Amino acid sequence: MWWLLWLTAAVLLGAAEFVTLTLFLGLMAGASLTAAVAAGLGASLPVQLLTFALASGAGLAVIRPIAKRNLAQPPVSRDGSDALVGRSALVTREVTATGGLVHLSGEDWSARAYDEDLVIPPGVRVDVFQIEGATALVHPRDPLPDPELEEK
Repeated sequence: MWWLLWLTAAVLLGAAEFVTLTLFLGLMAGASLTAAVAAGLGASLPVQLLTFALASGAGLAVIRPIAKRNLAQPPVSRDGSDALVGRSALVTREVTATGGLVHLSGEDWSARAYDEDLVIPPGVRVDVFQIEGATALVHPRDPLPDPELEEK
């Protein structure tokens, strides 16, 4: 019967870990599973408690510091042309699906519209969505004015 109580504790602790993401409760759930196995093999209650204590102590002393160290690593830095993705640029020559020119990070870059149906006139601010070779795929930051409304 003890194995069922340990297993229930493991499930409850695992669910609580899922909500809190502290890693502490997850390690306690793992320790409860080891105690459930000990109970299932017929170990006495003191042996089950000792198994739980040793497993939780080992998890907290060994596994948790390693996991926290790996979670605390700095974000991956982007360099080269990948660092330009997400930046803002200014259209200097009309950008279409076939080509154009933008001023990006102090340099002129060849550009194409990310949306093939767009024609982006000079002077419009765009965001760089992707870099393909030496060409920036861009999209207007703000909606473009409707050319039909301007003609009226």
